[in-house]
Amino acid sequence: HVQLVESGGGLVQAGGSLRLSCTDSGRGFSHYCMGWFRQTRVNERAGVASIDSAGATSYGDDVKGRFTISRDNDKDTIYLQMDSMKPEDTGVYVCVKVPPPYCHGLVVDPWGVAGVMNRGQGTQVTVS
Repeated sequence: HVQLVESGGGLVQAGGSLRLSCTDSGRGFSHYCMGWFRQTRVNERAGVASIDSAGATSYGDDVKGRFTISRDNDKDTIYLQMDSMKPEDTGVYVCVKVPPPYCHGLVVDPWGVAGVMNRGQGTQVTVS
C-alpha cells in the first residue's frame, strides 16, 4: 500500500517562501518519478514539477526559476522549495508518484497520468 504524506503548506505573503515535503512509505521510491501538481478546483490541475530517478527535473512554465524540486532517496522524501511566491501559486499541492515513463507527462498533463499515479491527500498553500 503506497502512502504519500505531504507537509509544509500554509499561508505566506507574496514574495515569500515555503518548503513542502513528501514522504513515501511505499516500496521502490528511488526507482520512481516523483512530483507535484497544484489543484485549484475540482477539475483544475496544473503540473508543478517532477524529478526522475536520476535527478532530472521538469517544471511548469509558471514556476520555472522560482521553484526547486529535489529528492533524498535515503529518506524516501521529496521537497519543493517555493520562492518569490505569487497569489496565483495558491492551491492544494499534491505529491505524486508515477512510473518513470510518465515523468514528463506529470508536469504537462497531470490528468493524463491519473490512471498510473499514486498520490497524497495534498497540503494547502495560500499566498496573500
